[in-house]
Amino acid sequence: MAEAEIDVEVRYAETDQMGVVHHANYLVWLELARTRLCELTGFHYGEIEKMGYQLVVTGARLEYRRGARYGDTVRVACTLERMTSRTLTFGYRVQREGTLLARGATDHAWFDVARGRACRVPPRLETAFAVVLDRS
Repeated sequence: MAEAEIDVEVRYAETDQMGVVHHANYLVWLELARTRLCELTGFHYGEIEKMGYQLVVTGARLEYRRGARYGDTVRVACTLERMTSRTLTFGYRVQREGTLLARGATDHAWFDVARGRACRVPPRLETAFAVVLDRS
């Protein structure tokens, strides 16, 4: 199983009036980790777009356990949990020094930009993403 991890230092602008990271910022962090996982397939997300494809978000789920605060460094981990002929599901963990702060998942559908519609995963990308698929 391939797992992409990134470290994020919480910025002041990401916090709310209570000094806790606003919940919407977690989705931004998940995207950073997902982009890193795409790189592990051998394709930066920008390359996928240049090939004429996008991964459209069709769903997002987050479960918050503890809050992160300004100045904290959090580690965001991403795995590819599920892959079908047309969709991908990524799983995430956000931790601070080993303590789980949040976990979640995002669902995505392959989209052919030129045709303007959902499509099957391109064979070249299917092979690449199969390499990082969590088969546990």
